[in-house]
Amino acid sequence: MSDNDPSRSHQVEALFSRGRLTAIPRKTARREQLLVHLTETLFEQDRIYTEREVNEALLTVHEDCSALRRYLVVAGLLVRPKDGSSYRRGR
Repeated sequence: MSDNDPSRSHQVEALFSRGRLTAIPRKTARREQLLVHLTETLFEQDRIYTEREVNEALLTVHEDCSALRRYLVVAGLLVRPKDGSSYRRGR
């Protein structure tokens, strides 16, 4: 499935209502699709973000920014140094 697959886009859109994420998917594959979408739409390639900036971006779509941030880091979509001082897009 390519990144521009219309069915994938539709599946991600179904997770939102009025621009807000209704729930974080429990199924790994669906959550991965969401995380890729969030990374591509909220974070610029080659830019370094503070934790506060990451939280502010994630809060625009869901109140549990810490869980989303953690999922993004675990998935390798956001990377940070061991001291957690900054974030940038990963893969």
